[in-house]
Amino acid sequence: MRLQVRFSASFAAFAALALCAGTCAQAQSTAAPTAGNGTYIVVDPLANVRYDNRFDASLGAAYGHQKAGPPPLLEGSNLGGLDLTGSYWFSKHFAVEGTGRAYLGSSGALVNHAGSEGGDLKGPFVSQYMFAAGPEWLGPHNKHGAFFAHALIGGAYFDTHLSSPDVQAVGFFNNQLAPAAIIGGHIDLNRSPRWVFRITPDALYTRYGINYGNKATYPYWNFGISVGVEYKFKKKR
Repeated sequence: MRLQVRFSASFAAFAALALCAGTCAQAQSTAAPTAGNGTYIVVDPLANVRYDNRFDASLGAAYGHQKAGPPPLLEGSNLGGLDLTGSYWFSKHFAVEGTGRAYLGSSGALVNHAGSEGGDLKGPFVSQYMFAAGPEWLGPHNKHGAFFAHALIGGAYFDTHLSSPDVQAVGFFNNQLAPAAIIGGHIDLNRSPRWVFRITPDALYTRYGINYGNKATYPYWNFGISVGVEYKFKKKR
């Protein structure tokens, strides 16, 4: 939970600055000349932004921090991947949201002698796949952008890409499916009535366990973020 608190203040400031920047940029409406008399008509690209769509979907490049094993493994793993998310809106302020996220990266390992010729196996790859669903809430918003909050519950699958003896040697969790949660939201900057630039900072919760002689489970809160685009489908509520 410490990591979630550590990033909350910095991302609150970042969110405010990002929305302000988007607002200032979008405020510069374009102008198109009229035919014949040389006058100009101001065209606002965000004039038709409405929060009345039934469906939306987003795809972003994702980052997630993870602990690949219990203590005494101290090093975390920095994973990159994709975040695919969709929402179904029941009303202007409430929706059900579903997300699927895939992460891949390398992790630190214990001294293990599991490498070639008896050396240490260093930086082995690990994967994490998260899938979750839950309520989404539309917060402060205008034609320039919006803030959203969500609380999603689901599962996570952890894959070490190693054989069973090596998993234990490097100090990782075994390959498994475990409970997970995603708490955070979206920062949207509208680029048109349909297309949105989206930033999604989240706290990622997992509860992995180990089964090679130890039945303990280890709940961890980690930080994740994705940056990408959202599309609002034309169908209205």
